[in-house]
Amino acid sequence: MAGVLRDAFSLGFQWPTFDPFLFCVHHLDEYPAGNEQMGPAASLHGRELGMDFAGIDGWRMYHGTVVPGFPGHPHRGFETVTYVRRGVIDHADSLGAAARFGRGDVQWITAGSGLVHAEMFPLLDREGPNTLELFQIWLNLPAADKMAEPYFAMLWDQDIPRHVVEEAGRRAAITVIAGALHGLQPPPPPPRSWAARPEGDVAIWHVRLEPGARIDLPPAASAGTIRTLYLFDGGPLVVAGEAVEPATGAVVQPDVSVELAAPSGAEVLVLQGRPIREPVAQYGPFVMNDRAGVQQALEDYRRTGFGGWPWPTDDPVHGRDETRFARYPDGRVERAPV
Repeated sequence: MAGVLRDAFSLGFQWPTFDPFLFCVHHLDEYPAGNEQMGPAASLHGRELGMDFAGIDGWRMYHGTVVPGFPGHPHRGFETVTYVRRGVIDHADSLGAAARFGRGDVQWITAGSGLVHAEMFPLLDREGPNTLELFQIWLNLPAADKMAEPYFAMLWDQDIPRHVVEEAGRRAAITVIAGALHGLQPPPPPPRSWAARPEGDVAIWHVRLEPGARIDLPPAASAGTIRTLYLFDGGPLVVAGEAVEPATGAVVQPDVSVELAAPSGAEVLVLQGRPIREPVAQYGPFVMNDRAGVQQALEDYRRTGFGGWPWPTDDPVHGRDETRFARYPDGRVERAPV
């Protein structure tokens, strides 16, 4: 492709990603009212419980059988970044950490040497609906950090900066989750993250454009950085004068300023980073540099459970009346700012 656009591809349920990113998925589930157990107050007949990704009636149970979500499962060798736009997630892990977060919050976990966590989607509103919208992003770790000590961090919505431009009543805003933008510095990522290294040039930005709005993305630090735009809602998107159709991803030239415009409005997720350029060997939730590393991860998990599971069930949820909070492995409790 000519000009700033380097490549374009259609978006499905799981989006193509590029080094240093491993995975990105946009979950949007229109859950109904919640029942007494905070599951859906609706029939589950016809769903393949434990593996429900079909999207019947506009929502999925995923691996949950009572409450939707992902009961306890292991990770090693990479990081998960979970950005929740609507609804809430209940987190529990093998470190003893717990959280309820959502409505703009971001959870960032370095799995490192190994961690087990559950991500459940409690349906708190008994009258409904209980819409849940989130992005889950997997960010690789270089070999030197794959066996780092696991790390749990919360980035609360109120602490995440936003760059806003308004012209002629048309508003454009960028939520700055990772990577400084126009002088705005987001909360720091975990210390062993590729995003914590200046040479990583990692950015995670959410761009929202009202109809007719425009906004600029500044140049990346290096021509070796890979910058990808995911147009997941609205569109078309005009990128430096070239049109990107709805539900499309686009790799763009990183080291130039890029103007984004949306005649009809658009929402875009931007993932950017310099490649780690190391071999990747992946088996499900384990991401190492070779097959021997993956095999060792499997053996370690079978032997140790990555520290065990301190919760009474595989799919724990917190009380219905609980507010957004985080309890860290050291026992410290933090409440979301209001």
